[in-house]
Amino acid sequence: MPAPPAASWRRHAAAAATSSSTPRILLFLLPVVLLLFVVLSRAPDLTFSHPSTSSGRLSTQTRPFDCYTSPQASPVFASLVEGVPHPFFYSLADMGALPDRPHKNIARLLKGKRFRKPDISETIQQLLGGEVGSGSHGVVVDVGANVGMASFAAAVMGFRVVALEPVFENLQRICDGVYLNRVQDRVVVYHAAASDRVGNITMHKVIGRLDNSAISATGAKLAFKANENIAVEVATIPLDDVILDAERVLMIKIDVQGWEYHVLRGASKLLSRRKGFSHLSQPKGGYVQSLAIQQE
Repeated sequence: MPAPPAASWRRHAAAAATSSSTPRILLFLLPVVLLLFVVLSRAPDLTFSHPSTSSGRLSTQTRPFDCYTSPQASPVFASLVEGVPHPFFYSLADMGALPDRPHKNIARLLKGKRFRKPDISETIQQLLGGEVGSGSHGVVVDVGANVGMASFAAAVMGFRVVALEPVFENLQRICDGVYLNRVQDRVVVYHAAASDRVGNITMHKVIGRLDNSAISATGAKLAFKANENIAVEVATIPLDDVILDAERVLMIKIDVQGWEYHVLRGASKLLSRRKGFSHLSQPKGGYVQSLAIQQE
């Protein structure tokens, strides 16, 4: 039995409405899809650049520290450094005795001044701005990076940095500096102490002076006898295991409170490269802060 004319008309109208609405929906969705594509393609990369293994050797399973999965330290006191050719930010790990005796740089900050210039930062920028860094795109290695005063001095000049720091609180401040200086594509950080073997070792953190933390309990107390120190277990890795054979190393800064012998033993292949390294040192408390500079 044929359908009544009214029912047939309704079916035809519904089909026509459906077919005509499809192009309109597609026309509406197309700009939305294009907009999402543009936004996602321009989203910032919040991951560190991992060293490539295609042209070299990484014999351990050690991976760079991921700042973006690490808990954020708080409070944050950070500022630009005064008196260097290429200013950079760094964040304090030791605050002093708040609120009565704050760190001297916090006092400077409250007076509207920049952080005091670290000697090592000035030295590194002078060297990299001269013959050492001339026309080069090499790597600066920062062993005992602390809060990154040497690392960021090099990174803001455009150099790639490989930094090793075993104290977690210092690593958090390095992460602050990576963001504040916008150098996540240039700074690779390892949560480890440089040594002559892969493993773990007990380290002594000096409370209130984390920059003086040391493998040796005696060494940790050498400059700050009254400060408490806490024993923690940290990973150790040789520099030969994290610096690729193909990478040109311009400079190695070492500040490890008496652990230099083990650092150098773990870098025997690196230090025996054809061009070799010259050596520069400067006193720091009861120890010597060292720079090994590649010879041209």
